[in-house]
Amino acid sequence: MTTDPLVVFTPSGKRGHFPVGTPVLTAARQLGVDLDSVCGGRGICSKCQITPSYGEFPKHGVTVSEDALSDWNAVEQRYDDKRGLKPGRRLGCQATVQGNVVIDVPPESQVHRQVVRKAATARAITMDPATRLYFVVVEEPDMHSPTGDLERLERALREQWNIDAITADLSLMSKLQPVLRKGKWEVTVAVHKGHKDTVARITEIWPGLHESGLYGLAIDLGSTTIAAHLTDLETGEVNASSGLMNPQIRFGEDLMSRVSYAMMNPGGDQEMTKAVREAINDLTTSIADEAGIDADLIVETVFVCNPVMHHLLLGLDPVELGQAPFALATSESVSLRAREMELTRMNPRAQVYILPCIAGHVGADCAAVALSEEPGKSEDLVLVVDVGTNAEILLGNTSRVLACSSPTGPAFEGAQISSGQRAAPGAIERIGIDPVTKEPRFRVIGSELWSDEEGFDQHIATTGITGICGSGIIEAVAEMRIAGLLDESGLIGSAKQTGTPRCVPEGRTHSYLIHDASAEGGPRITVTQGDIRAIQLAKSALYAGARLLMDNMNVDKVDRVVLAGAFGAHISTKHAMVLGMIPDAPLDKVSSAGNAAGTGARIALCNIAARTEIEQVVREITKVETAIEPKFQDHFVAANAIPHKTDPFPELAQIVTLPSPSFNTGGDDERSGRRRRRRS
Repeated sequence: MTTDPLVVFTPSGKRGHFPVGTPVLTAARQLGVDLDSVCGGRGICSKCQITPSYGEFPKHGVTVSEDALSDWNAVEQRYDDKRGLKPGRRLGCQATVQGNVVIDVPPESQVHRQVVRKAATARAITMDPATRLYFVVVEEPDMHSPTGDLERLERALREQWNIDAITADLSLMSKLQPVLRKGKWEVTVAVHKGHKDTVARITEIWPGLHESGLYGLAIDLGSTTIAAHLTDLETGEVNASSGLMNPQIRFGEDLMSRVSYAMMNPGGDQEMTKAVREAINDLTTSIADEAGIDADLIVETVFVCNPVMHHLLLGLDPVELGQAPFALATSESVSLRAREMELTRMNPRAQVYILPCIAGHVGADCAAVALSEEPGKSEDLVLVVDVGTNAEILLGNTSRVLACSSPTGPAFEGAQISSGQRAAPGAIERIGIDPVTKEPRFRVIGSELWSDEEGFDQHIATTGITGICGSGIIEAVAEMRIAGLLDESGLIGSAKQTGTPRCVPEGRTHSYLIHDASAEGGPRITVTQGDIRAIQLAKSALYAGARLLMDNMNVDKVDRVVLAGAFGAHISTKHAMVLGMIPDAPLDKVSSAGNAAGTGARIALCNIAARTEIEQVVREITKVETAIEPKFQDHFVAANAIPHKTDPFPELAQIVTLPSPSFNTGGDDERSGRRRRRRS
């Protein structure tokens, strides 16, 4: 057993043991980690910036000490003096491994930039935002009427726009007089009045008629990704959508790992809060640049997130969410100033609204999905599944709505998969397997061509084939089941059992080979038995959560299924049914809602009446806690089979025939024969 230090890279999850003194960049290259460098390791280009993390990491089974990397050296100091490095950053070509370490590769250091697939969905929204623009003519000061400029502005708003009372921060008052005089007593003001406010607040003022627009951000803060939509507060139009990976991944890929990190590392919650706030600041800058606007025009932000993200965003310790009874610090909506949350890249007086949480494990993101999809207004019984690292599930109609969350884990995002990666150019996202020849064909992100189509190699020359993402691994496992490479229990057959040399031995099990470029120094992409198990656990948790809600509703069938979230928008409904991710339903009744949580955030951003509505709806939703429901485990175990051990899935049988092979780990190969001889 090696005594060399263990190096774990996030967000890829790739790991390996390396001798003391190995440069981090070298370790990354040997593991196939996506870490950029163009200067040959001389500390000039700064492309290989990394962020080491220290403390206890139960998820990775390591404790990282402060001396896990070599000391800061002269090359790094020289670069920091000239161009600056963010606090905590190191250069991967200069820092060397001295002990067990967890290293995050930030988005800007990745050769293949992550594709955060949470684009805005077109939606008709009645515009009634909390922040509006008003053009007013203010009475000039008069020696015979000694009132202040703010009071005369207040009077103008009352007389011209029926706004009864206003207030303003000191930072606004400091610019009030110069702007009034520059505009010759004609100004435009941005006025914010929340749905619970009795007094309006001036957040910005411009001389004359302001025609450069007013904007808000709708942010879906997920465990894995952060997606933002820059929205025009006058028209509701989405001017830009952008996203990035949640940097908290380096503290744990799933929610409970992050709670554990906070429990085991004093100040760990503050560390994670700082990381996510910095990421939101960076995202604000990048989305404003993309849209070509001044970030000061962003005057309001609405957040939706799960309970753990909710607490870490607000700077609240999430420890209570990791143990029964899973108590939230607050389940109500939250309204506050952006500056209170250290969000400094938008207007200095910007306002923040965070939707209410439903329960300790069912967050504001689920509330946003309820606002967007409105299951409580549906005449038929609809199951809404927001697929992600932590799945949020709603079931309801006009009679009542139930909600729960289910810990699916990061496998659907490509994590914990042997050849898995996040969605990025070069990642396999679609796959088909010929049921006769057992040969695969696939498509990668960045190309519309399939691997067996003419011109494919030239089309992917810049990206290559780098791994397999979440939608790709789902389709791969489902296609293996359809092609007879996988039995109902999830066991991969041997080459002799399946009739293809692509099923290769791997220890005591087998793997299916999708792509092999190892001869050219490229990746060897396989689906291993461990990958199948990870997908089984994830899909079983998803199915069990949905089935638990159906039990509480006393039904065996649902009328329709809506798949929400970025992952739900990209997965094939047929493959989801083959896997048994969701209860059986007619395929024409299974649809995608895109980023429903992000849509809910936009609705709340653009319409203050929607905030009152969702706060009422949340109080009426029945919460089901999967962690304490005995039936959840029963459903989970039965759902480990593909598609399911006891559910016949009659709708699925109408569109695809699943073979019924039964593979033994040894089968009739030589190892099996040796075992039989030993037993005799």
